[in-house]
Amino acid sequence: MRVLITGAAGFIGSHIAELLGERGHETVLLDNLLPKAHGPHATVGGVTIGDVRDADLLDTLLRGVEVVCHQAAVVGHGLDPSDAPDYALHNDFGTAVLLAAMYRAGTSRLVLASSMVVYGEGKYTCTTHGVVRPGPRRQSDLDSGRYEPPCPTCGAALAPGLVGEDAPIDPRSTYAATKAAQEFLASAWARQTGGGVWALRYHNVYGPRMPRDTPYAGVASLFRSALRRGEPPTVLEDGRQRRDFVHVRDVALANALAIEAAPPTGALTAANVCSGDPHTVGDLATELARACNGPAPKVLGGARPGDVRHVVADPARARALLGFNAQIQFAEGITEFATAPLRAPAAVS
Repeated sequence: MRVLITGAAGFIGSHIAELLGERGHETVLLDNLLPKAHGPHATVGGVTIGDVRDADLLDTLLRGVEVVCHQAAVVGHGLDPSDAPDYALHNDFGTAVLLAAMYRAGTSRLVLASSMVVYGEGKYTCTTHGVVRPGPRRQSDLDSGRYEPPCPTCGAALAPGLVGEDAPIDPRSTYAATKAAQEFLASAWARQTGGGVWALRYHNVYGPRMPRDTPYAGVASLFRSALRRGEPPTVLEDGRQRRDFVHVRDVALANALAIEAAPPTGALTAANVCSGDPHTVGDLATELARACNGPAPKVLGGARPGDVRHVVADPARARALLGFNAQIQFAEGITEFATAPLRAPAAVS
């Protein structure tokens, strides 16, 4: 199968490209080597250096392409709301240009890199009111060390659970809003064209080739960068916020399975890509410090604006529809990650 991979030189895209090659697919690779992800002197063999917003270039690259695997994006929490135009320009306008080019080329299948951030908070249950959607946490509560969101109706404590793909979309950061918009654009394109979209909602991805020393990296990379400097990883809140940490090679596998699966027709189908084995952020910091033989984590309290408390994924749909089961266990993956190569420091402006 001939597959165009956007963001093919990136952290996740490069692993997908390697795996698809191993599975016998013909790949067309595109990346603009954005400095936020690649550092100032990155070069990658076999990749067309260009921008997903370049319609003429896409018209050339899409000839004969059966599936597009769209990984190109500005990712991460970023610096502050002044990042919004950059996120929207790359993530949403770029996706719109790509979808238009796919229509012109007659390419009807898309595998989209989405994210668990589209959910906002995860799933919560109140003993009185059942499943509820807590609102954004109040700054006064965070300042006082009250990190768990209360029931929005009665204020009682909530029990977190597994969030499924049918949960409401409730983005709470600029990045999250752009990922939700990508899904909406792709869904509209599918309905208009009869095409099919798998929206793979990645949970917290880690592994070799993560960019380091940049606020756009994931928490695992930030912890690893601190340990490399001989500093303790710093954990916000109380460290008990729960996430699903999934290894990048498992994410590549999920993409390969989506590319090879019978596509949805005229619709977008979302699927969580996760390990199915949740851990706290404190667990991650502790395990990584141990594997690096570094200083113990420091728990700082506080929280970044827009951060959510618990997002733990239900893996059932990806298992049922794609046959996806994560292969790399948490302890094994973190031990490897402790010494895995990371990307050189990237620019922040």
